[in-house]
Amino acid sequence: MNTVQPIRDLTKIKKIESILKKQNYRNYILFELGIYSGLRISDILKLKVKDIRNQDYFILQENKTSKPKRLKIQPELKKELNSYIKNMNDNDYLIGSNKYTKYIKIRNPNKKDKDNRYITVQNESSNSPIQRVQAYRIINSVAKQVGIKDEIGTHSMRKTFGYHFYNKYNDKNNRALSILQKIFNHSTPYITLAYIGIAQDEVDEMIDNFVI
Repeated sequence: MNTVQPIRDLTKIKKIESILKKQNYRNYILFELGIYSGLRISDILKLKVKDIRNQDYFILQENKTSKPKRLKIQPELKKELNSYIKNMNDNDYLIGSNKYTKYIKIRNPNKKDKDNRYITVQNESSNSPIQRVQAYRIINSVAKQVGIKDEIGTHSMRKTFGYHFYNKYNDKNNRALSILQKIFNHSTPYITLAYIGIAQDEVDEMIDNFVI
């Protein structure tokens, strides 16, 4: 299985945002959550409206590590989220599935009807998140539309956050690297560099400039 890569090209990121915003606002919010929070897809999909309504931080227990996490919500992302959840209920999932109708059996309220102790009724629900495989299809499909064909997946959003955060803030003291290491709960700085694709960039650059 190939390791997915961050989306390095800012122009392609903007194109993806534009496409998703026109196609499906929920999918746009999924992408924005991924590239502006650095949360794992498993943690994004379990977020409910009440987790971010009137909140300045994501406060959760990581699904993979079971560790508590407190992360500031980026201001522009917060504006988008506030607009998105305006007419949603607190218990709705942020990245909820489309409404579906299922049929359930309940006890017949008419106690005199002994032959039909149970009746079937419709129960409409939207209170479930999309599946991880559906999130993958969303990201993979829109990536192909902007010319990204390989090494892309849901983890690419988290890696994209890390890649551009590092390039924006890193200095001679490796300040951004140490912060990212903490955000991602990595044991070493090198793991972080490899994870966000910086180590690969450095290898590529050295090979390009290598002459015997």
